Amino acid sequence: MPDLGETYACVPSTERGRGILISGDPKSDTILYTNGRSVLMLDLNNPLNVSVYGEHAYPATVARYSPNGEWIASADASGTVRIWGARNDHVLKKEFKVLSGRIDDLQWSPDGMRIVASGDGKGKSFVRAFMWDSGTNVGEFDGHSRRVLSCAFKPTRPFRIVTCGEDFLVNFYEGPPFKFKLSHRDHSNFVNCVRFSPDGSKFISVSSDKKGIVYDGKTGEKIGELSSDDGHKGSIYAVSWSPDSKQVLTVSADKSAKVWEIENSNGKLKKTLTCPGSGGLDDMLVGCLWQNDHLVTVSLGGTISIFSASDLDKAPLQLSGHMKNVTSLVVLKSNPRFILSSSYDGLIVKWIQGIGYGGKLQRKENSQIKCLAAVEEEIVTSGFDNKIWRVSLHGDQCGDANSVDVGSQPKDLSLAILSPELALVTTDSGIVMLHGTKVVSTINVGFAVTASAIAPDGSEAIIGGQDGKLHVYSVQGDSLVEELVLEKHQGAISVIRYSPDFSMFATGDVNREAIVWDRVSREVKLKNMLYHTARINCLAWSPSSTMVATGSLDTCVIIYEIDKPASSRITIKGAHLGGVYGLAFTDDSTVVSSGEDACIRVWRLTPQ
Repeated sequence: MPDLGETYACVPSTERGRGILISGDPKSDTILYTNGRSVLMLDLNNPLNVSVYGEHAYPATVARYSPNGEWIASADASGTVRIWGARNDHVLKKEFKVLSGRIDDLQWSPDGMRIVASGDGKGKSFVRAFMWDSGTNVGEFDGHSRRVLSCAFKPTRPFRIVTCGEDFLVNFYEGPPFKFKLSHRDHSNFVNCVRFSPDGSKFISVSSDKKGIVYDGKTGEKIGELSSDDGHKGSIYAVSWSPDSKQVLTVSADKSAKVWEIENSNGKLKKTLTCPGSGGLDDMLVGCLWQNDHLVTVSLGGTISIFSASDLDKAPLQLSGHMKNVTSLVVLKSNPRFILSSSYDGLIVKWIQGIGYGGKLQRKENSQIKCLAAVEEEIVTSGFDNKIWRVSLHGDQCGDANSVDVGSQPKDLSLAILSPELALVTTDSGIVMLHGTKVVSTINVGFAVTASAIAPDGSEAIIGGQDGKLHVYSVQGDSLVEELVLEKHQGAISVIRYSPDFSMFATGDVNREAIVWDRVSREVKLKNMLYHTARINCLAWSPSSTMVATGSLDTCVIIYEIDKPASSRITIKGAHLGGVYGLAFTDDSTVVSSGEDACIRVWRLTPQ
């Protein structure tokens, strides 16, 4: 079984105009955040140390460690809370249906016995507190008329719960069992986050009205505010206290994070932190966490910045990645440690094996991406804008970009590696041959095309159809001449790839079968590759042409050795939640995969 070498984590899912509430475990210095159906546990001291929990049936929204760090409670968009082990295979302890809509925040009581959750109750209840082991209710939470965006448990006795939300209210409850005590309407807009100080003496609420208000933790009375002189210029989305209860960190739509000293109940600005960025919409800050010496902020684009609390002038460590399905992977031949990945939202990220995140490639033409190919100093992309872009690469920077419109949406893109000016693009209506960014011919092949590949030397092309047939053409000048048709597949062809030594090609279909063919004799070289349970999305050859790997919608990667029967395959189960969409070998013992979970994983193959 291959070993998981590294995981390059996806970034937190974000939504414009909403904060996200991240949390962590001070003992292990791990933070928790969600993306799609995944809950991610990321080690702040070693970002390549990532663990992913993918058992929610709906998009996960928030997750928290229990006070002893042994359990995690995570919630989702359906109103369900799952409680599972923080270590040991994440074994499920309990599952409760808590609200009738999305849960936005949840917190454990300091003794780890109760959980409070808040969110969208679809007109019914917006807050519930329950025993963690039985799900029994421990209170009545009246007083809110709209979605409750945040809730907090007082970390010291006597226990209190405070909530806030879209009705501009901050409500205070005494218990257990918890009962409504009082309500504040000091904010004039959505109240996005409320948090108790670790010593329980105060709590603070922050709002889209740009204000932060401080209250007495025991009585719930208002006692102060964050100074407005140097306050935020946009909605404040989240707030987090320092471990000593003397300072708070706030983040805002104004793209800044601020550290405040809470003296005599009022907040005095200590420092404004600016995260490096282009100053665009994606740099708005939507989440934060103060954990030990780490000040963590999250931007709308998903970038995680980690500042040092003891040295606020130090530049932050920045981690980023994909937020959406990673549909293609390319390994740079000149340096196989460098991996480029693209997601359909148009983002191209560079990764360095052993280091992780190596930066985003900023393209001038920010179009969505369907296919990505790369040769030495150039990347070629096709998108939903009917265009093929050729972009020169200078180190980490994208240089000049040229495009050509191929008239309809490109389905597949293949470069002749030895003469990369030559490219083959398949569209619904047929084949487009390109030289650089010039269309040299558009060929209607008379059948529905689903996949294609051009030989490394540009001498032949293989076109796969909806009918499962493989049409082999020789490339003669600017036209294609059909040589023969291969019929072995039972479903539409989904992917075609030549081996690096040009002696073979491999094909995969939507009916879950892969086949390896001899290029000269056109005979089947490896058959019975029928071990996936759903469509094959991608395949890749090892550099030595001795192995081929397939990735499928069934979440698995299967690696076959060409000179062994298909039954001696190596299977990586559950490689990516939601399906595998990108595959590449960096060398003969390392496979890189990407998928719908927006993560990228590096697998080390151990000799059988």
